[in-house]
Amino acid sequence: MPRETCNTCLRPPNVCYCSALVKLANTIKVVIIQHPQEGKHPFNTGRMAYLCLNNSEMLISETLAPQQLGQLLKTPSALLYPSLQWLPETPQLDKGGSILNHKNQQVKIEQLIVIDATWKKSKKILHLNPKLQQLPRLNLNGNLKSTYTIRKTTVADGLSTIESIAMAMTQLEDRSDFSSLLQPFAKMISLQQRSYALETT
Repeated sequence: MPRETCNTCLRPPNVCYCSALVKLANTIKVVIIQHPQEGKHPFNTGRMAYLCLNNSEMLISETLAPQQLGQLLKTPSALLYPSLQWLPETPQLDKGGSILNHKNQQVKIEQLIVIDATWKKSKKILHLNPKLQQLPRLNLNGNLKSTYTIRKTTVADGLSTIESIAMAMTQLEDRSDFSSLLQPFAKMISLQQRSYALETT
């Protein structure tokens, strides 16, 4: 028989983090494109961010249909992703979430697209959906340090999806603080560490 899981966070009852979920109002919509395999990972944080942000959407797919992607990108959008060498050069967002268009006019983005996957799978999503590569990018800078101690990353300064979103939204939505978005994240880590400790005693 399959083990019991919470209908909301999809975690077993002993590590359910739902009591720490928050509801945050965000003006810029967050669209999370989640790789199908990522949703199966027990420590996934993309769903956690989706559950906390009022203005958010989650798409579970590796390749979006052209019509679906076209509809999505009708809204002025930016991609939360590092400016890696193999990606085309695109405008960088300023601190308030604006870019200069080809007419040298300032345009405010209304939607932030986030890829929720391992680094390898996120690159594959970008290769399979090249229109995403052409979007203005928000590249997080500074001394990035994750508290994601229960899951390893192949990138030295890599952040979890929810940490990246919290940092990006605080930057984009002036006068807003999205640090409370990390409350369920902290609880998930604490519960998992406690579960590990019980298993090893």
